[in-house]
Amino acid sequence: MRGIPNRPLGISAVRRLIGSVVGVAGSFQKSGKAIGGDSRDRHGVHDTCTAWRAPTISAGDTYLSVSVPNARTTDLGGLPSSSGHTSSTSPQGMTTEQTTQNATTFAGLGIDTDLVEELDSQGITSPFPIQEMTMEDALAGRDITGKAETGSGKTLAFGLPMIMHVTKGRPKRPQGLVLVPTRELAVQVTKALTPLLALRGLVAVSVYGGAPMGPQTDALDKGASIVIATPGRLLDLMERRALLPSDIKIVAIDEADQMADMGFMPQVRAIMSQIPEQRQTFLFSATLDHQVKELIDRYMTDPVNHEVESETETVDTMEHRFLKVHYMDKAKVVTELSQHNDRILAFTRTKAGADRLSRDLRELGVNAAPIHGDLPQNKREQSLRRFADGDVNVLVATNVAARGLHIDGVDVVVHFDPPDDPKTYLHRSGRTARAGEDGLVVTLVEWDQVNEVLGIQRRAELNVPIVKMFSNDERLADLAAWEPPPEEAPFKAKSIKKRKRRGF
Repeated sequence: MRGIPNRPLGISAVRRLIGSVVGVAGSFQKSGKAIGGDSRDRHGVHDTCTAWRAPTISAGDTYLSVSVPNARTTDLGGLPSSSGHTSSTSPQGMTTEQTTQNATTFAGLGIDTDLVEELDSQGITSPFPIQEMTMEDALAGRDITGKAETGSGKTLAFGLPMIMHVTKGRPKRPQGLVLVPTRELAVQVTKALTPLLALRGLVAVSVYGGAPMGPQTDALDKGASIVIATPGRLLDLMERRALLPSDIKIVAIDEADQMADMGFMPQVRAIMSQIPEQRQTFLFSATLDHQVKELIDRYMTDPVNHEVESETETVDTMEHRFLKVHYMDKAKVVTELSQHNDRILAFTRTKAGADRLSRDLRELGVNAAPIHGDLPQNKREQSLRRFADGDVNVLVATNVAARGLHIDGVDVVVHFDPPDDPKTYLHRSGRTARAGEDGLVVTLVEWDQVNEVLGIQRRAELNVPIVKMFSNDERLADLAAWEPPPEEAPFKAKSIKKRKRRGF
C-alpha cells in the first residue's frame, strides 16, 4: 500500500490504519454488500500479527484484564497477496506496545443481542482471549489464523461470526462450512452451534463417515445454513452432488494440524479447490506447522494471525507424575486411581489395546468403556455421553480423542501406553486442566520404556522423576498432592542449561 513507510510505525499510526480498515468494512456492511466477498479485493494492507501470552483463567471467571508480558509479532513467511506480490517482512513486522487488554463482553465485541442472551443463558458470559482477539477481524470479513491450546474457545471464535454472516440455506447449498478431523468433533461443534442457529430459524448439519448417508443427504436437501464435516464424507457427498459448494461464503478449518497428522490434506485441498474464491476463511489450530502453513499460503488471503500461548506448553495447572510399573500391575494401578477420581481418560497406542484395557478394568469392577475408530459411531457417541454423565468412570481411548474434543471435568489423564512423541503427550494431556482448571497427568512406564519416556520429557521441557510404584501404594489415593522427590529429577540443571544453549 502506498503511503506506508517501510519502517516500524508508532502506536497511534497503527491505530489510525486499523481504524480506517474497520471503518471501510463497516460501511460495506451498512450498505448491504458482502463482507469477505471477493478475496481479490482485500489486499494492500499488512496487519500486525500479535501473539499474546495469556494468563490462565477458569471457565467461570470474570477476568478484569489480560496481561501481555511478551507481545511479539509473527511473520507469516511472506504470504502471497491477492495483488500477486509477496508480502514483505517489514510491514508485517510493525509492532505496538501492547501491555494490557481490558476485559470485555460478547456484546462489546459486536456480537448480536440474541446470541449474547443465549450465551448468557448457558453461563458463557466472558469471552476467552482467542475469542476477544479474533472477533473484530472476523466480523470485518478478514481471513484469520488462530493458534491456541485445545479448550481455549476456538469453536465460538469462528462459530459466532459464521452464524452472523449466514442466512437460510437453499437445498444442498450451505453457506458456511466447518471442516473437522474427527466424527466426535463434528458432533461437538454441531451441538455448540445448534441452539445459537435455532434463534434465527437456521440449521446446522454434521456429516461424517461411519454413519448412514441417507439422513445426512435428507438434512442437506431441506436446506442447511452450516455444514460441519469430516473431509472424507464431505468429498463423497460433493462427488455425488448431494452437496453443492457454490453458495459457501465462509469456511473454518478447525484443528488443522490434526487434519495434517491424520493424512487428510489431499482431501482438504480437493474440497477447498471447489469452494468459491469469494469467501472468508478461518484456520484454527493448536499448532501451525509446515503442512498447515501450506494451507495458509494456498487458500487464505492476507490473513491476520492471532496467537494465545501459555508461558509453557505444559499447562501450568497440570500436575505430571511418571510411575514405573510392572506390566501385569498396570490395569490395577488405573483401577486404584479410579477409586479416588471421578473421571479418568486413559490412552492406549492401539485399538486392540483400548478394548483389552476396558475389558480388564470391567473385570476389576470399574465402569469403563472404549472409544476408537473401529467402533460404530453410535457406540462412540454412547461412550462419550456415558462418560460425560458420570455413568462411565474410565474412558479408554486411542488418539482419536486426543484432540479437539471438549470433555468437561476430566480429573486425570493416564498415558497407559506412553505416547510416541512430545506433541502427542501434550495433546493427550490437554484433555485435563482445561480452561484453567486443575488436572493430573499420569504416565505409566514399564522398565523397557524408561529411555523412551525420558526423551519425551526432555523434548517437552519436563523434568519429573520416574518413581517406582505398585497398585497398593497409598500415594495413589492423592497422587496430585504427593510431590516426587526433586533430588530424583532425571536431568540436572547444568545439563538442561547446556541443551538450551545448544538449541535442543
